[in-house]
Amino acid sequence: MVESRTYTRHDVEFTSGETTCAAWLYLPAGVTAPPVVILGHGLGATRDMRLDAFAERFAEAGIAAFAFTYRHFGDSGGQPRQLLSIKRQLADWDAAIEHIKGRRDVDGTRLAVWGSSFGGGHAITVASRHPELRAAVSQCPFTDGLASARALGPLATLKGLPFLTRDLLAMVRGSEPAMIPLAGAPGSVALMNAPDALPGYLALVPDGNDFRNEVAARFIPTAVAYRPGKAAKKVSMPILFCVSNSDTVTPPEETLRYARTAPRGEIKTYDAGHFAFYLGEPFEHLVTDQIEFLTRHLQPARRPPEATNRRART
Repeated sequence: MVESRTYTRHDVEFTSGETTCAAWLYLPAGVTAPPVVILGHGLGATRDMRLDAFAERFAEAGIAAFAFTYRHFGDSGGQPRQLLSIKRQLADWDAAIEHIKGRRDVDGTRLAVWGSSFGGGHAITVASRHPELRAAVSQCPFTDGLASARALGPLATLKGLPFLTRDLLAMVRGSEPAMIPLAGAPGSVALMNAPDALPGYLALVPDGNDFRNEVAARFIPTAVAYRPGKAAKKVSMPILFCVSNSDTVTPPEETLRYARTAPRGEIKTYDAGHFAFYLGEPFEHLVTDQIEFLTRHLQPARRPPEATNRRART
């Protein structure tokens, strides 16, 4: 357990499918049965790649935060490793929601979801399927696979086909998956190869993290077909869209078009790139806006005076 004067962080596992997901639960100090926000990351990322930074700030504001890592990645279970299944990741979200609803140390009736990048698309899908949620946050969301494929470019997409072919054969034979890089330099074969993709992605990896910059290539056709933005019109609760005006991975024009269909959607745009959202001044701007939104809709209790010194470690 990690402690500060404003929160405690607990290591948690919850069951999803045939295995478990690893998570951190941040509980605000001095708050009984706080509301809670569940956080899920983007393409191939794990919870220690700056989800903890957002979770800490939410906990300091009196909102419990539950940051988890999808199956097949990081320290969560699941074989084979580095398998990105949209169906399984959405099931992980459902399992996280059920786990939180069953806990006694948080108020599972005041519940929100928060997703970033590919997880931002998941947050839209999950919110459309769970009308009992109080709020949702979708940060630089992946909303349309075809739009993201166009942003990657036809040549880069064609270069990925041999990787896909090898992995489909591996799947048929029951052998180890054939991998494709998640992020790469411009012109390289990768799912993201904009100039800011590789340095931006690696900047999120903390020291000591055994991060693998690859994913099973069978993911490619499902990613292109995935259009979570279409579910925005079915999201009945308030949802905040945080959109990068210069996003190189998830085109903002498509995101804004979908966001405007959400009945209770709120849209904020930022002059920061897709990967800049997690660090420095853009992070401070984003997390401040998100705390205001979540506080408004989850209504956390007022914190006692002795628990208001931010980030003071014991």
